[in-house]
Amino acid sequence: MPLDITFTLSDEDLDHFQAIVDKAKSVMDSSQSAAQIEAAARQLIEDSRTSELPDFIASRLSKLQVVINMVGDAEWQLSEEERNRVLGALVYFCDPEDLIPDHIPGIGFLDDAIYVELVIRELKAEIESYEEFCNFRIAEEQRRKEQGLDPYVEREEWLADKRATLHLRMRNRRRSGGSSAGGWRLRW
Repeated sequence: MPLDITFTLSDEDLDHFQAIVDKAKSVMDSSQSAAQIEAAARQLIEDSRTSELPDFIASRLSKLQVVINMVGDAEWQLSEEERNRVLGALVYFCDPEDLIPDHIPGIGFLDDAIYVELVIRELKAEIESYEEFCNFRIAEEQRRKEQGLDPYVEREEWLADKRATLHLRMRNRRRSGGSSAGGWRLRW
Protein backbone atom coordinates (compact mmCIF):
# COMPACT_ATOMS: atom_id res chain seq x y z
CA MET A 1 0.00 0.00 0.00
CA PRO A 2 1.54 3.36 -1.06
CA LEU A 3 2.19 6.00 1.57
CA ASP A 4 2.37 9.76 0.92
CA ILE A 5 4.86 11.68 3.01
CA THR A 6 5.07 15.44 2.89
CA PHE A 7 7.78 17.61 4.38
CA THR A 8 8.50 21.29 4.32
CA LEU A 9 11.82 22.83 3.36
CA SER A 10 12.61 25.81 5.57
CA ASP A 11 14.20 28.98 4.28
CA GLU A 12 17.46 27.68 5.72
CA ASP A 13 17.07 24.40 3.81
CA LEU A 14 16.46 26.30 0.57
CA ASP A 15 19.40 28.58 1.32
CA HIS A 16 21.57 25.50 1.72
CA PHE A 17 20.62 24.27 -1.77
CA GLN A 18 21.27 27.77 -3.10
CA ALA A 19 24.71 27.82 -1.46
CA ILE A 20 25.64 24.57 -3.21
CA VAL A 21 24.47 26.00 -6.55
CA ASP A 22 26.46 29.19 -5.92
CA LYS A 23 29.58 27.18 -5.02
CA ALA A 24 29.29 25.00 -8.15
CA LYS A 25 28.80 28.07 -10.35
CA SER A 26 31.85 29.79 -8.89
CA VAL A 27 34.21 26.97 -9.89
CA MET A 28 32.87 26.50 -13.40
CA ASP A 29 35.02 27.73 -16.30
CA SER A 30 32.68 29.71 -18.53
CA SER A 31 34.07 28.24 -21.76
CA GLN A 32 33.42 24.68 -20.60
CA SER A 33 30.56 25.17 -18.19
CA ALA A 34 27.61 24.30 -20.45
CA ALA A 35 29.16 21.00 -21.55
CA GLN A 36 30.28 20.20 -18.00
CA ILE A 37 26.87 20.94 -16.55
CA GLU A 38 25.05 18.79 -19.10
CA ALA A 39 27.58 15.98 -18.65
CA ALA A 40 27.26 16.08 -14.85
CA ALA A 41 23.46 15.91 -15.04
CA ARG A 42 23.61 13.05 -17.55
CA GLN A 43 26.12 11.24 -15.33
CA LEU A 44 23.82 11.59 -12.33
CA ILE A 45 21.02 9.91 -14.28
CA GLU A 46 23.37 7.16 -15.45
CA ASP A 47 24.73 6.59 -11.94
CA SER A 48 21.23 6.48 -10.52
CA ARG A 49 20.17 3.87 -13.08
CA THR A 50 22.99 1.55 -12.01
CA SER A 51 22.19 1.95 -8.31
CA GLU A 52 19.51 0.24 -6.32
CA LEU A 53 17.33 3.17 -5.43
CA PRO A 54 13.93 3.41 -3.80
CA ASP A 55 11.25 4.21 -6.38
CA PHE A 56 10.51 7.60 -4.85
CA ILE A 57 14.10 8.67 -5.57
CA ALA A 58 14.47 6.98 -8.97
CA SER A 59 11.20 8.44 -10.29
CA ARG A 60 12.25 11.97 -9.41
CA LEU A 61 15.70 11.61 -10.92
CA SER A 62 14.17 10.31 -14.15
CA LYS A 63 12.28 13.64 -14.46
CA LEU A 64 15.64 15.33 -14.90
CA GLN A 65 15.97 13.82 -18.40
CA VAL A 66 13.40 16.19 -19.93
CA VAL A 67 15.32 19.20 -18.56
CA ILE A 68 18.56 17.90 -20.07
CA ASN A 69 16.83 17.19 -23.38
CA MET A 70 15.33 20.68 -23.42
CA VAL A 71 18.65 22.47 -23.03
CA GLY A 72 20.27 20.34 -25.74
CA ASP A 73 17.44 20.41 -28.30
CA ALA A 74 18.55 22.64 -31.19
CA GLU A 75 15.04 22.75 -32.66
CA TRP A 76 13.60 24.15 -29.42
CA GLN A 77 15.90 27.18 -29.77
CA LEU A 78 15.96 28.59 -26.27
CA SER A 79 17.34 32.11 -26.04
CA GLU A 80 20.79 32.42 -24.47
CA GLU A 81 19.21 33.79 -21.28
CA GLU A 82 16.72 30.90 -21.09
CA ARG A 83 19.41 28.33 -21.84
CA ASN A 84 21.56 29.79 -19.06
CA ARG A 85 18.54 29.66 -16.72
CA VAL A 86 18.12 25.93 -17.37
CA LEU A 87 21.86 25.25 -17.15
CA GLY A 88 21.89 27.20 -13.89
CA ALA A 89 19.27 24.83 -12.55
CA LEU A 90 21.46 21.86 -13.48
CA VAL A 91 24.71 23.18 -11.99
CA TYR A 92 23.89 21.61 -8.60
CA PHE A 93 24.78 18.22 -10.07
CA CYS A 94 28.36 19.34 -10.78
CA ASP A 95 29.31 19.36 -7.10
CA PRO A 96 30.36 15.88 -5.96
CA GLU A 97 30.17 17.10 -2.35
CA ASP A 98 26.53 18.06 -2.42
CA LEU A 99 24.22 17.78 0.58
CA ILE A 100 24.39 13.96 0.73
CA PRO A 101 27.30 12.35 -1.18
CA ASP A 102 25.93 10.06 -3.90
CA HIS A 103 28.07 7.09 -2.84
CA ILE A 104 26.10 6.59 0.41
CA PRO A 105 23.92 3.51 -0.22
CA GLY A 106 20.17 4.01 -0.16
CA ILE A 107 20.09 7.74 0.49
CA GLY A 108 23.00 9.21 -1.48
CA PHE A 109 20.67 10.45 -4.20
CA LEU A 110 17.98 11.74 -1.82
CA ASP A 111 19.20 15.36 -1.93
CA ASP A 112 19.41 15.14 -5.72
CA ALA A 113 15.81 13.93 -5.85
CA ILE A 114 14.71 16.82 -3.63
CA TYR A 115 16.61 19.27 -5.79
CA VAL A 116 15.05 17.80 -8.96
CA GLU A 117 11.64 18.52 -7.41
CA LEU A 118 12.71 22.14 -6.87
CA VAL A 119 13.96 22.38 -10.46
CA ILE A 120 10.77 20.85 -11.88
CA ARG A 121 8.68 23.37 -9.97
CA GLU A 122 10.94 26.28 -10.86
CA LEU A 123 11.04 25.39 -14.57
CA LYS A 124 7.40 24.30 -14.83
CA ALA A 125 6.54 26.77 -17.62
CA GLU A 126 9.60 25.77 -19.63
CA ILE A 127 9.03 22.04 -19.19
CA GLU A 128 5.34 22.15 -20.06
CA SER A 129 6.01 24.19 -23.19
CA TYR A 130 8.90 21.98 -24.25
CA GLU A 131 6.88 18.78 -23.76
CA GLU A 132 4.07 20.24 -25.87
CA PHE A 133 6.62 21.15 -28.56
CA CYS A 134 8.00 17.59 -28.56
CA ASN A 135 4.51 16.09 -28.80
CA PHE A 136 3.67 18.44 -31.68
CA ARG A 137 6.92 17.59 -33.48
CA ILE A 138 6.30 13.84 -33.22
CA ALA A 139 2.66 14.15 -34.31
CA GLU A 140 3.51 16.42 -37.25
CA GLU A 141 6.33 14.13 -38.40
CA GLN A 142 3.93 11.18 -38.27
CA ARG A 143 1.18 13.10 -40.09
CA ARG A 144 3.58 14.08 -42.86
CA LYS A 145 4.90 10.53 -43.22
CA GLU A 146 1.34 9.18 -43.45
CA GLN A 147 0.68 11.68 -46.25
CA GLY A 148 3.79 10.50 -48.06
CA LEU A 149 5.67 13.73 -47.33
CA ASP A 150 9.24 14.07 -46.15
CA PRO A 151 9.06 15.42 -42.56
CA TYR A 152 12.38 17.21 -43.07
CA VAL A 153 11.24 19.29 -46.03
CA GLU A 154 10.21 22.76 -44.78
CA ARG A 155 10.73 21.43 -41.25
CA GLU A 156 11.94 24.73 -39.80
CA GLU A 157 8.88 26.51 -41.18
CA TRP A 158 6.35 24.15 -39.60
CA LEU A 159 8.27 24.10 -36.33
CA ALA A 160 8.76 27.89 -36.17
CA ASP A 161 5.09 28.81 -35.69
CA LYS A 162 4.52 26.29 -32.92
CA ARG A 163 7.81 27.14 -31.22
CA ALA A 164 7.05 30.88 -31.28
CA THR A 165 3.61 30.31 -29.75
CA LEU A 166 5.01 28.07 -27.04
CA HIS A 167 7.96 30.34 -26.24
CA LEU A 168 5.57 33.27 -25.80
CA ARG A 169 3.31 31.23 -23.51
CA MET A 170 6.32 30.01 -21.53
CA ARG A 171 7.63 33.55 -21.02
CA ASN A 172 4.21 34.87 -20.03
CA ARG A 173 3.74 32.09 -17.47
CA ARG A 174 7.19 32.69 -16.04
CA ARG A 175 6.58 36.46 -15.77
CA SER A 176 3.26 35.89 -14.05
CA GLY A 177 5.03 33.82 -11.39
CA GLY A 178 3.39 30.55 -12.35
CA SER A 179 6.63 28.58 -12.25
CA SER A 180 8.06 29.34 -8.83
CA ALA A 181 8.18 26.78 -6.03
CA GLY A 182 6.08 28.35 -3.30
CA GLY A 183 7.35 31.83 -4.04
CA TRP A 184 11.00 30.87 -3.62
CA ARG A 185 13.22 31.56 -6.62
CA LEU A 186 16.56 29.92 -7.31
CA ARG A 187 19.31 32.34 -8.30
CA TRP A 188 21.08 31.07 -11.39
